[in-house]
Amino acid sequence: MTNFPDGFVWGAATASYQVEGAVSEDGRGPSIWDTFAHTPGRIADGSTGDVADDHYHRYAEDIRLLASLGLTAYRFSIAWPRVIPTGDGATNPAGLDFYRRLAETCLEHGVTPYATLYHWDLPQPLEDAGGWLVRDTAERFRDYAAITHAALSDVIKNWMTLNEPWCSAFLGYGNAEHAPGRTEGASALKAVHHLLLGHGLALRALRSPETSIGIALNPAPVYAASSSEADRDAARRADGLRNRLFLDPLLLGKYPSDVLEDTGMTDWFAQYDADLPVISTPMDFLGVNYYCPQTVAAPDGPITDPGKPSTLPGSENLVAVDTGLERTQMGWPIQPSSLGDVLRMVNDLAPDLPLYVTENGAAYPDEVTADGQIEDTERRSYLEQHINVCQQVISGGLPLKGYFAWTLMDNFEWSFGYSRRFGLVHVDYQTQARTIKHSGHWLRDYLTT
Repeated sequence: MTNFPDGFVWGAATASYQVEGAVSEDGRGPSIWDTFAHTPGRIADGSTGDVADDHYHRYAEDIRLLASLGLTAYRFSIAWPRVIPTGDGATNPAGLDFYRRLAETCLEHGVTPYATLYHWDLPQPLEDAGGWLVRDTAERFRDYAAITHAALSDVIKNWMTLNEPWCSAFLGYGNAEHAPGRTEGASALKAVHHLLLGHGLALRALRSPETSIGIALNPAPVYAASSSEADRDAARRADGLRNRLFLDPLLLGKYPSDVLEDTGMTDWFAQYDADLPVISTPMDFLGVNYYCPQTVAAPDGPITDPGKPSTLPGSENLVAVDTGLERTQMGWPIQPSSLGDVLRMVNDLAPDLPLYVTENGAAYPDEVTADGQIEDTERRSYLEQHINVCQQVISGGLPLKGYFAWTLMDNFEWSFGYSRRFGLVHVDYQTQARTIKHSGHWLRDYLTT
């Protein structure tokens, strides 16, 4: 293995709805993703997460696979509707028992569990009551976090409150690409505030000397396509909605005023200044999910029909620019150096805050050869290049403490269904057979030789 510091954390990540299946077993209630996936036209291949990878029953096999790759940490998410089926009220002991078994199995194999409390599967009854657009959901999240932590804190010491609140707010309530599939325009910023408030409330509820708590964001470098004033302003607006709207309240205790002005939300946010000390409660670490940068420009002329609703309320007329980089199957440009840019951006705001790369990976149309191999050389190259950047930023003095590959195994890729594969491990969805891909073998050799 190349020269990473002692104690550097190497892991892989998954999310509950993407892998668990067993959506109606042992008292689990419905989530917004159950509803969304069963709505015709929402998922590209018409599939659902009803079975997914059957991780609920096969978790022991999957943890053994993770450990066999030389990884010593597993980042999984806890399904809120498996713990509290209606989102509020009675706790489901069987749900908590599953996550206890999962964490204990990790520990038996020398794997440290890292639990994410919310990876998008909001209990459907809470969405029916307003979802993340209403304040009550943040308070119910605090209660769920406290219950889960009290039940599992003896086996789980590392916690993340939310995964990618940008996606929850702007894909869920902005352009309807994700559950719950709503198009609320600038009101999606209300979801941003309530998600961040839920984070702060949960962080305070979980705080203890033995517990390490953070959040996993998906910030991305935003570059202007040219030095023109119009393009630089386009980059300012995109950066504001993608990065500063989350990083500033969490790390600086304030919302970026220009973003609130751009979206017409200044007066609404002014009512809730008292929430900012809660939102900016100091964290033990911050997770960065990184896949690609974004280059934007102002349009040459007015865009009269922007197509589907935008993830950039108030700035729908920005255009993404193709800079000629190679792309993954998701259409995401590959620029490993931008991982360094985003880590330095966060470090500039909070120089002493430990950082983790909590997701990083690539989807490709993997093919199984006649002898059962998956020769995913593009994924191997993607991982190697980004891991090299991690080493570079550590050498440059950044407090990067760990790296989690996305993802351990192929799974239900949200609105793409099973048409996109990110895994180090291939899953045959007909038989549930697991096969380590060449990228997984490469990572194992990298870590163990």
